[in-house]
Amino acid sequence: MADDAPDAGEGVSGRAGRLFGGRFWALALKELRQIRRDRRLAMSLVVPPMLQVLLFGFALDSEVRDLRLGVVDESRTSESRELVSAITENRTFRLAGSFLTARDLEGALAAGRLDVGVVVPYDFARLRARGRAATVQVLLNAANANTAQIAQGHVEGAVAWLNRRTEATGGGARAAAARLDPAGEGDDAAVTAVRARPARVEVRPAFLYNPGLVNAWFIVTGVFGTLIILNGSLVSGATMIREKERGTVEQLLMTPASTLEVIAAKMIPLFALLMGMVTLVLVVARIVFHVPFRGSILLVLVACAGCVLTGIGIGTFLSTFARSANQTQLIGFFVNPPLAMLSGALTPIEAMPKWIQPVTYLNPIAHFATVARSVLLKGAGLGVVYPHLLALFLLAFILVGVSAWRFRGQHS
Repeated sequence: MADDAPDAGEGVSGRAGRLFGGRFWALALKELRQIRRDRRLAMSLVVPPMLQVLLFGFALDSEVRDLRLGVVDESRTSESRELVSAITENRTFRLAGSFLTARDLEGALAAGRLDVGVVVPYDFARLRARGRAATVQVLLNAANANTAQIAQGHVEGAVAWLNRRTEATGGGARAAAARLDPAGEGDDAAVTAVRARPARVEVRPAFLYNPGLVNAWFIVTGVFGTLIILNGSLVSGATMIREKERGTVEQLLMTPASTLEVIAAKMIPLFALLMGMVTLVLVVARIVFHVPFRGSILLVLVACAGCVLTGIGIGTFLSTFARSANQTQLIGFFVNPPLAMLSGALTPIEAMPKWIQPVTYLNPIAHFATVARSVLLKGAGLGVVYPHLLALFLLAFILVGVSAWRFRGQHS
């Protein structure tokens, strides 16, 4: 066996030489020339990945900033304004408005116009002047538990900084008072005032809509729309491409039915199938993750129907640009991930750069996530979520209409 070892080595090296010989390189160069001639393939391998890396690098930022802050200042004193200024000094919060009552503030939180609310009591300055702790109530939209906890930490950090500064100022004042009255027996009002201990500000947080800070509620209601769009686009695209590959599209168009009727007839069974999936997901969300159903379940189903139609419209629209199932899947790969990542389903939209945030208005998943969280977690009604419902059905109408127009033009 030892004598055969050199021959075995020579055999392996010989086969490797034949494999990577002149014929191998000729075939490899031929494939490279084909790829170079196929400009569409070359562009799809370079441009979309670069754009997605740049887009996701900017958009998927875990840092929480520009949270919308509302204030109810019942004290209306320089001390209360100092507190609000301390909270809004960093870029985590953006002062979005002042309200007269706590009820108005809660209404803005429920409508989704605010993320955090601060209520300064009417006796805030008086308590501090007397050296007693003043309590400030902080209302946090805890639909996103992670963001609520981060916001709470920033508010408490700002208040702690204000307390430290007050204590430092008060310590200097007490030292001056000791120099004025070293025996401590004076009854001068100014001396007595500066001897008072520094008044601390205390924070009393209230987590609205998710007091247990269950993060799964935010994830499930966000991923729900992503699943609907992805499944709807994949199934509808595969159905339309199957007709192209079998050559039965022309036969359908030769019938008296219009193009819109042909597409609608294909969509209705898919719509019924996907609505069955929606019902199953809602049951799992309720039983397994204990997602609360505080609002109208009918309103949620209407939003689901709009999201399903939009997903089917996306798949049908993409199928008009493809000639095979593989091309449809490739195009969908460059469309669906940005829809999912830039929807606010996993990363808050407020954490995205301001130049990307307007793009979410064209994202059906973002609209559905807002409806699902508002209705299920906050108990919001039609008066709050109707703009997002209109956006869903408008996107579905446009996608289906454009798909029918392109479908007819390709086979006329």
